[in-house]
Amino acid sequence: MNKKSIVIDREYGSGGREVARILSEKLGMEFYDGNLLVLAGKEYGIDLGTLQTYDEKGVGSLLHDLSLVRNSGFGSTVYGSTVNEAPFQVYSAQSRLVQQLVAKGPAIFLGRCTGQILKTEARVPFVHAFIYASNMQDRIDRARNVDGVEASRIEAYIKRRDNQRKNYNKFFTDKTWGDRDNYDLMLNTSALGYEGAAAAIMAVMGE
Repeated sequence: MNKKSIVIDREYGSGGREVARILSEKLGMEFYDGNLLVLAGKEYGIDLGTLQTYDEKGVGSLLHDLSLVRNSGFGSTVYGSTVNEAPFQVYSAQSRLVQQLVAKGPAIFLGRCTGQILKTEARVPFVHAFIYASNMQDRIDRARNVDGVEASRIEAYIKRRDNQRKNYNKFFTDKTWGDRDNYDLMLNTSALGYEGAAAAIMAVMGE
């Protein structure tokens, strides 16, 4: 049976990366998350600083500035590119890289509008899951224990990261991040746990 690729979008602190790691081990599939940025930088010669600035956590804060730039016809230089060009260059590089990766075989991708890329550019079959956690304490614990976020600002940080991902997806896909109509599966790790969420995705894939 031919495997499909897997795309996981996730709330911050919900354990989406851990679910992807479990799937990678059980299915023997390559898993790409933040290392996608490094690969894109090496492959296409894009400044890593630019990639980090305009990753899925960075574009949302530029939406207002981008709208002003487009309306005025002027741009500010950022890492050698105008502010209205840099995010698109990064997204384009990631898109080309994703297409190269899936040409080698099915893989697991975390966020970064990969579902849109696989659907409209690579045109390959994939399972699209959204991982969330209904218990905020679960998200707080993971943000503190895994990412080392300071307790005094942790809830505000979680909300900000979610908003950044939402804006990033809206900017590049015009789809609503977290809307169940855009996914094959909506999985609550507070109820299922990481292993349970991974098992649900594998069941849909027929594994």
